[in-house]
Amino acid sequence: MSKHFSALMAGPVLVCSALANAAPALYATGPAEDSAFIRFVNASPAPLEVVAQPGQAPLRLETAQPVSLLFPVNSSKPVKGALVSGGQKLPIDLKIEPSEFVTVFAVPDGAGIQQAVVREPENDFNALKASLAFFNVDASCADAALLAAGRNAELFKSVPVNTAQRRLINPVQLSVQLVCANANVGAALDLGQLKAGERYSVMLVPSANGPRLLHATDTLSH
Repeated sequence: MSKHFSALMAGPVLVCSALANAAPALYATGPAEDSAFIRFVNASPAPLEVVAQPGQAPLRLETAQPVSLLFPVNSSKPVKGALVSGGQKLPIDLKIEPSEFVTVFAVPDGAGIQQAVVREPENDFNALKASLAFFNVDASCADAALLAAGRNAELFKSVPVNTAQRRLINPVQLSVQLVCANANVGAALDLGQLKAGERYSVMLVPSANGPRLLHATDTLSH
């Protein structure tokens, strides 16, 4: 799917296929001076399509695999496209700064979806540590925090809605617990064994049953 989506973009578009093919790794040297990265998250209960231009194959995100790869983009050009869910179509028109990481969420809004955009600046790389981020796009979770489950160790505290925080941690086996308004919400989420030099994201999103967590390894499209 990533090859099809990379091929969609030729001008002021969502993905630069030349950059995607040229970048050997996301972490070792960091992005090129004028490049940035974008990905998409389907937090809605229905399949989502990310469309670049009419007539071209969309990127489809099913509810079972809701997080896309990270796509390199040229920061000198605007990112344009649309999020399509059912009969609803939301335009995408973003300016992404050099070395910036942008995550575009489709979150439930009544019977449809709305768009939430979270921006991360470039972060320091450490080959001996894992990089973990906590994204919050659920306004219903007051004082959103994330704990290391079973250890009562606070990883992230009071993350405002439509923002993210990132930190370096030891590469350990990790489960995380969501906390809203100083109370545990839902079951702990098992992230598995974190690896040194890798980037990971935990995402707090709304649902019909209340706040829920998604997680993903931040993988670059090639």
